[in-house]
Amino acid sequence: MKENRLAKEASPYLRLHAKNPVDWYPWGEEAFAKAKKENKPILLSIGYSTCHWCHVMERESFENKEIAKILNAHFVAIKLDREERPDVDKVYMTAYHTMTGQTGGWPLNMFLTPDLTPFFGGTYFPPTDRGDRVGFKNALLQLKDAWGNKQEQVLASAKELRQHMLDSSVAGKLTKTVPDAEVLGMAAQLLMESGDAQKGGWDKGPKFPMPSHLRFLLRSWKRSGDSKVLDFVELTAREMAKGGIHDHLGGGFHRYTVDGKWLVPHFEKMLYDQAQLLDFYLDLYQVSRKQKYADVADSICGYVLRAMRAEGGAFYCAEDAQSEGKEGKYFCWTTSELKSLLNPDEFTEICAYFGVTDEGNFYDHSDPEALKAQNVLSLVKGEKWLGEKPGREALVLSGIKKMQVARSSRIRPSTDDKVLASWNGMMIGALQRAGIVLGEKKYSAASNKAMAFVKKEMWDGKRLAHRWHADGLDASEQAESYLLMLQASRRCYEMTLDPELLEFAVDLAEASIALFHDSKKGGFFGSAVADDVIVRLKGSYDGAMPTASSIAVMEFLKLSEITGRKDFQKIAEGTFRAHGELMMLAPTSLTSMLQALDLYHSKRQRLVLAVGANGDAGFYAKIAAGYRPNLTLMGNKGLVDDFEKGLKAKGEKTTGYLCEGETCQAPVTDPKLLWK
Repeated sequence: MKENRLAKEASPYLRLHAKNPVDWYPWGEEAFAKAKKENKPILLSIGYSTCHWCHVMERESFENKEIAKILNAHFVAIKLDREERPDVDKVYMTAYHTMTGQTGGWPLNMFLTPDLTPFFGGTYFPPTDRGDRVGFKNALLQLKDAWGNKQEQVLASAKELRQHMLDSSVAGKLTKTVPDAEVLGMAAQLLMESGDAQKGGWDKGPKFPMPSHLRFLLRSWKRSGDSKVLDFVELTAREMAKGGIHDHLGGGFHRYTVDGKWLVPHFEKMLYDQAQLLDFYLDLYQVSRKQKYADVADSICGYVLRAMRAEGGAFYCAEDAQSEGKEGKYFCWTTSELKSLLNPDEFTEICAYFGVTDEGNFYDHSDPEALKAQNVLSLVKGEKWLGEKPGREALVLSGIKKMQVARSSRIRPSTDDKVLASWNGMMIGALQRAGIVLGEKKYSAASNKAMAFVKKEMWDGKRLAHRWHADGLDASEQAESYLLMLQASRRCYEMTLDPELLEFAVDLAEASIALFHDSKKGGFFGSAVADDVIVRLKGSYDGAMPTASSIAVMEFLKLSEITGRKDFQKIAEGTFRAHGELMMLAPTSLTSMLQALDLYHSKRQRLVLAVGANGDAGFYAKIAAGYRPNLTLMGNKGLVDDFEKGLKAKGEKTTGYLCEGETCQAPVTDPKLLWK
């Protein structure tokens, strides 16, 4: 079959559509010019490579020649990878929400005027009418008729929507002050009241891990001492680790489950989920010192280094849910497969341990030829059960090893081999921390290598590319990339005291201010000024990833602590004030920002390490043994304040100074004395 224009694109998601009969264009001037010249509406179809329903819609509609004929004749069809252009995705997802009142999802199919203004949209469309859901073919025919016969009305409606979005983007007033600490307690109470008391987490399905909620609740527990908060967080962590959302053979977590029990996932694995859940389980290990949380963190690291690492040391985006065109085929098991693989005793114990049955617990209803009797593995038995019968644990372990070997011979799901600066930033910081908390130098080394890759391949000294691929760079300026790499460099500086990392963090901070900061109303836009973005938006909620403003406010507070720069503190305070009304009205929508607010209202401590000739002398190990989310680590060299530069090591011994403002406790050379 003849390939369309998408065959030349770097994005694996776009290339998946290269053999569709639809005459696809990538997002860009060629498509825009065609729409204007021929006065045709645009279909903008947004998705990503591991999106289950994106695959379904491609199979049902975009490979359908009859539907393709209508699209090609009456529309300009554009495919967009949301991970390459999160700013464009945000604009049209916001438009969809404004038009429908629904939160939306992917695939996102928006219909635009030739000047890129939306006038109609939807998410997944079946190919033909299905129940009360309009089919894609009929939707196209109705929109063709509306454009041909009622174009003035369509344009007027689109203009009104665009103006509403522009007005909303500049609406809202700066609160007079930064929201006070009462907001933190209110948010924690709301999260506890809405949580699932049986299985942890939120919602009855689909169910997402929500690591920003969980990490905020841990800070809330630290602030209040409320044991019920910690109990709920631990419940959620245990249930996720036991459930099918957790890959028990290969490590790592799937994106979400379709049910409320953490059992049946959509099987894609995203780098940003691994990074945020790694940090969460490290938090819990520091809080509790329970080895099971360290084991989960370790399994995430192992999975990422095995399956998501690019040749140069950076990390790929994601692994798909499908292999051989079947959702979950790589991950699921039937009893007949296990009988042929395991000896009878292993089979009995493995089926009991993982809840495997002849009927199975997973069936892909979106696939007309779905596999049957498939089992998602989940831990239905615990440590007590393993120890109740002599030899049982050994049988389970030997069975698991055989299953791991057998699974490794299966065809793996495809990997989205884009390297995104933003998601790499999250993983770089989390891995550096894992190396210290878990005492595994290989994780710190992997973090260092990925950081070196980004600095060499994606940073030119002034600008940071959003996406690297073997086929080229995408230089669109996305706030999440700058700010999450700022976060990574700041975090790695705190854990290594490398002055070059602090310098890189400050460079990224200053570039972020120039490109994304709203100097009039505070906060950060999601992208720089661009001709193909009809309205610049600031995120109003922390979803699977935090908003630009939520990332920025934490980083500018931290950099202010380290460098002593008051302008960074003012930018952080202005960002709080820009989102102050929302934090007070709907605090749980910004739980990443609330973590920064917790820092702002805390007794902020800095541990200044003056490193002597004998190295760090165990200071990092001591710090890693405890949960101290509001402690800032720093050295006495480079771009730090003059006050810190004056704090010296005692002889050859590394010396720690625990400071608040410009008041420090007596210097110590034994880390055991730090918090006595």
